[in-house]
Amino acid sequence: MREFLKTRYASGVILLTALVFVLGIYVGYNQRPEIEKVFNLSGKETTVITQTDFSPFWKVWNTINEKYPDANEITDQNKVYGAISGLVDSLNDPYSVFFSPDETKLFEDEIAGSFGGIGMEVDIKDKVLTVVAPLKNTPAYRAGIKPGDKILKIDKITTPDLRIEEALKLIRGEKGTIVTLTILHDGEKESREIKIIRDIINVPTLDTELRPDGIFVIKFYSFSASSNSLFRDALKKFALAKTDKFLLDLRGNPGGYLDIAVDISSWFLPGGKIIVTEDYGNNKEPEIFRSKDYNLFNDKLKFIILIDGGSASASEIVAGAMQDYKRAIIVGGKSYGKGSVQEVVNVTPDTILKITVAKWFTPNGNLITEKGLTPDYIVENKKPARNALPSDAGGDPQMDKAVELLNNWPR
Repeated sequence: MREFLKTRYASGVILLTALVFVLGIYVGYNQRPEIEKVFNLSGKETTVITQTDFSPFWKVWNTINEKYPDANEITDQNKVYGAISGLVDSLNDPYSVFFSPDETKLFEDEIAGSFGGIGMEVDIKDKVLTVVAPLKNTPAYRAGIKPGDKILKIDKITTPDLRIEEALKLIRGEKGTIVTLTILHDGEKESREIKIIRDIINVPTLDTELRPDGIFVIKFYSFSASSNSLFRDALKKFALAKTDKFLLDLRGNPGGYLDIAVDISSWFLPGGKIIVTEDYGNNKEPEIFRSKDYNLFNDKLKFIILIDGGSASASEIVAGAMQDYKRAIIVGGKSYGKGSVQEVVNVTPDTILKITVAKWFTPNGNLITEKGLTPDYIVENKKPARNALPSDAGGDPQMDKAVELLNNWPR
């Protein structure tokens, strides 16, 4: 899943006391060590104070080397990567992940916005691999994949024990190859196999439309690195359209960069208004992100935001801020509920750690984790028929309600 990411990238290889031990090569042995010397991946000797007994780790390490039949085929470096992954998994947080070199490349390709695959965002929800949203005009979208679909198998591999990155590695592949997903659609009892031909996925950012009734629509697909300039250009088109009816469609938008969410919110709020607060627990004081006072529009703007179960992370930041300040009316279905913040840390030149560093709150102090945002007008779209495209669902009641409200503004 495209996470709610902070754009700053921490440097250095020493992340946590325990992590340094896992990265290192043991050079001394005590039953109850208080001080250990290790070599981190840069080759520099590091002293760490700890009360933790690491002897079980080294016993397992040595036992693998002595007894496992194919131990020689597994490099010490790969064992270190596996140990780090196990350490991060102990947090029991689906959003905190260590990326090996191959996984790092996949992650960077996704953030860059182009990769080989089928075009959908996934997450672990209620311990099940779940579709957040298919991306517009991708193989997954055309195959009828919908937000909330549960992925039970990828080809012949069952998913309950897979991390998100392992699942993505299986789903992605070269253009023209086929992946078979066993899918359980929301509300159905029988799963089904869907064969999808992989393609090069270029993550879309936004589309604009000036409707005949004067409603200007921005369909916003992702908070990627290029979103800020594209959104600014879209607002210029809106200004030239000389209308006061504005609809921002965030349905199926799984989020992205924090900075982009703050910038977009700033177009609609006076300077200094809180957009989002990050709570770091006991690690440090909360960090408050405020409007940058672009504030292009006055209070007469007729503004509606559409959300659904595929609206997550940065989408929820923008919609939550607009709802709390009564700047926009929110229409659609309840949002996904991704209320945590991840930071990407460079561990080595070709490996990274994506770690949860905070929970975030809307301006009114609402934590949306697992709950999601509740629209002002709850409207559920009809479910598409089997094998139909999402757009073939017999109309779009959510859009219809938004249009009705804009053309008969309730304020």
